[in-house]
Amino acid sequence: MLQKRWRMTNQRKVILEELRNSKGHLSADELYMLVKRKLPNVSISTIYRNLEELAEQGLIRKLGPRSTQKRFDANVQPHFHIRCVKCGRIDDVPFSMLEKVRNAINESTSMVEKITGYDVVGYHLEFLGVCPDCQKKLEEKKERESYGR
Repeated sequence: MLQKRWRMTNQRKVILEELRNSKGHLSADELYMLVKRKLPNVSISTIYRNLEELAEQGLIRKLGPRSTQKRFDANVQPHFHIRCVKCGRIDDVPFSMLEKVRNAINESTSMVEKITGYDVVGYHLEFLGVCPDCQKKLEEKKERESYGR
């Protein structure tokens, strides 16, 4: 099978740079708005295609369940995320206690392999919750509704 040659194009460099400079986990649409400032002629399809290529090369990580808009993370080191079930925002989980979770999962790997017959090559753990912004919106909505009675 013929493998295609991969190279770091200027578009990929700009996409990767914008993603690395961001403070969050951007969607392709959010990244498109940032990249468009530097590359005015770039198309959204170019952004999607290059994000897929960068993920295939291991330079970024695709995040999120299949049913929502994908977000991308320039931090490819092992770490955990928390995703808002209301707006889809994703943040890194910073606490050191998660090392205990990682150790428990690693200890369970051999049992999972025995039960399933799979050769486990990794895992993905994502916490779900409601972000502070959405919590605030929900509280404001409740307040408005209680005043309306």
